[in-house]
Amino acid sequence: MFSFKKVVLSMVLCLIVLGGCNPNQIAMSEETTIKEENNQEEKTNVVDEKEKEILDIYNSIFKMDTHLHLDVPMEKDNMPWTEYIDLREAMKKTGMNAIGATFAVDYVKLKYEGHALERFNNALDEIDRILAYNNIERALNYEDVIKKYNAGEPVVIQEVEGGHFLEGDVSRIDDAYNRGLRIFCLLHDNDATPPLGDVYTNEPAFGGLTTLGADTIKECERLGILVDLAHCDDTTVKMALEVATKPLVISHTGPKPDVEPTDGMAKMMTARLIKKDIAKLVADKGGVVGIWPHLANSPEEYAKNIKIMVDAIGIDHVCIGTDSKITTEFSEWEDWGNDNKIEKKHDDEKKKDEGDKPAGFGKKDPNAINHVWNDVNENFYMSVVRALYNEGFNKEEIAKITGENFLRVFKTTTK
Repeated sequence: MFSFKKVVLSMVLCLIVLGGCNPNQIAMSEETTIKEENNQEEKTNVVDEKEKEILDIYNSIFKMDTHLHLDVPMEKDNMPWTEYIDLREAMKKTGMNAIGATFAVDYVKLKYEGHALERFNNALDEIDRILAYNNIERALNYEDVIKKYNAGEPVVIQEVEGGHFLEGDVSRIDDAYNRGLRIFCLLHDNDATPPLGDVYTNEPAFGGLTTLGADTIKECERLGILVDLAHCDDTTVKMALEVATKPLVISHTGPKPDVEPTDGMAKMMTARLIKKDIAKLVADKGGVVGIWPHLANSPEEYAKNIKIMVDAIGIDHVCIGTDSKITTEFSEWEDWGNDNKIEKKHDDEKKKDEGDKPAGFGKKDPNAINHVWNDVNENFYMSVVRALYNEGFNKEEIAKITGENFLRVFKTTTK
């Protein structure tokens, strides 16, 4: 292939030879230029091949977030409004094939007996509306997941964070199972009444896993619900592993540093991070640990945190669990722990602010999954696959982290 530089050099060579200059010097200059061009072409080809391989990995693997919030209103005064959420499009934008769609009822102070159960059922009603609007059905077992994935359908596995809705009655798990619950995170930030175990951000008060917590694990295993030990302190995790006969998951956490941070966000988050020896106990039981992007300022830092956990417990026991949000959902966070009457978010004076859409819809959520790293211009999962590849993981290893490990456990525990 001719190049402009080669033509120019040839012309210059002729002129200089006529003028008495040394042609060998010109030949060497031309040779150097050609080598530089060839090196640049080789570098370009390497980059192109690398991008092609990354894209091939991204397009060929199952990509899941095991713990992603689909927070919805849970008080009757605020319902309904979520039928406008385009969950299909939101999942497509993130690059996710599947999500563990979770919510928690303890965003507000629970005020009376039955309040937690009422909020739990209201949340499922709202999620039912979202799924119906999007023509999505919950995946109830491993076979459902594979069938939907192969058909190009989004996969939604129902999860709840915290056993507050039980209010001491394990028989309610059966009702929840019939409504599609397949991942049960025993604890959340606030203690249930009665409690199921000690929350890792609270002072230990119950000696670890309680009798109710143990009975909940047994009932989940009987029905076919995967138990999630996120938010459990070390003692509760160890006791739960003793009770369980099937693998468990810790859906969202990060590796605890060897030197504990002394200030800032890192110090505040330390209690939520997992020690390597505790993670190893979960792995030894056949379970998986989900790593979140919190405290990682880039996809590259996130990939390094994942590698830390892989090195600690093995490639077969790590998955993705962001603990972020999939859409700009309704939020009750301002009411957390508030003893006052729950504020009615959408009263008659401000029902709508965008056509027929309820007030608050479309507000940008800085915690939404595609805004984890605001300076990254590609979707969440593409940036993660790229970072894992650059960290040294191969296609098979990346596929395990992004979905296969979780699916193995989900297949073992559900029916």
